Amino acid sequence: MSFYYEYEKVKDFSFHDYFTNITIQDVKQVLHKNVLTTEDFLILLSPAAENCLEEMAHKAHQLTVQYFGKTIQIYAPLYLTDHCVNKCTYCSFSIDNDFPRRKLSIPEIEEESKALVKMGLRHIILLTGESRIHSSVEYLCDTIEVMKKYFSSLSIEIQPIDTSEYKTLVAHGIDGLTVYQEVYNEEIYKQHHLKGPKRNYRYRLDAPERGCQAGMKSVNIGALLGMDDWRKEVFFTGLHARYLQKKYLHTDIALSFPRIRPNLGGFQPKVNVTDKNLVQAMLAARLLLPRAGMTLSTRESAELRRHLLPLGVTKMSAASSTVVGGYANKDHSHSQFEISDKRSVAEVKASLREQGYQPVVKDWEMLAQS
Repeated sequence: MSFYYEYEKVKDFSFHDYFTNITIQDVKQVLHKNVLTTEDFLILLSPAAENCLEEMAHKAHQLTVQYFGKTIQIYAPLYLTDHCVNKCTYCSFSIDNDFPRRKLSIPEIEEESKALVKMGLRHIILLTGESRIHSSVEYLCDTIEVMKKYFSSLSIEIQPIDTSEYKTLVAHGIDGLTVYQEVYNEEIYKQHHLKGPKRNYRYRLDAPERGCQAGMKSVNIGALLGMDDWRKEVFFTGLHARYLQKKYLHTDIALSFPRIRPNLGGFQPKVNVTDKNLVQAMLAARLLLPRAGMTLSTRESAELRRHLLPLGVTKMSAASSTVVGGYANKDHSHSQFEISDKRSVAEVKASLREQGYQPVVKDWEMLAQS
């Protein structure tokens, strides 16, 4: 089984025609329900629902506090390498972008780990460009052996790999996986992924499920908003998350809503996803999936993140760098994209406390300690 078959059932659905017939009363009826259907989710994503965002926000906040309390997990990304074999229109790491590529050595990884610990971080997500030569499973295992001495939780955002390879990483200490489909619309996906293994839509789409099968504690998915109609993309993301949540009860499923940020290639998004659109996307997803985690990264500004916090957020990055080796040595390399919120970890934690939230930097011990 694969989510692809669920996607096939709805990919040609006439969203525009359906949304045209939705009224504010339809939205209000959905807001009185405790368990939502696929149709209810669509109604909450409709233009009509823009008139009910305050009511949606109130219910989303209640559900989030009910299932997660008022705690926010803090993490940071660590880029290990920017080598990539894919040609993608929207990414700074695309193989056709000419800049000096880097890959951290094991001693450099140790330096980065120490720098991140000094910043007060204990949850790290490891990122790479998509190159099996430069970011092999063996290299990642060596990285994990160094980093698990310092951190409570290590996640990965790397090229999709096989289930057996995910199992190897889990056995070494990886407990979380992030895979963004980038864009669920299969035809648009082909237009933006021109060469390389990433052109394989199905293999990427099934990567989160392979992670669940491998025993990942948490799996985070999302679409890179701006390549297609955001309502459709959020709809597919929500369906994908619900599919995984129902099928893999042992895995915590989470969602992200990243918007395209300025990058080396100068890619301009097809669709302008406004702050209001982002709010509606997050609220609809929270009401569909009250038990799902929701991640908000430093792609968004500090002010906006403060406003979005009560709408369902459970995890936030802080003091992020999208540069390879961007913590111990900040003098080189290109970033994958520009960040917006440049506050320190201490500043983010202080802001959370001001809003009545408890920042969490360590909430479990890694099982695979050496």
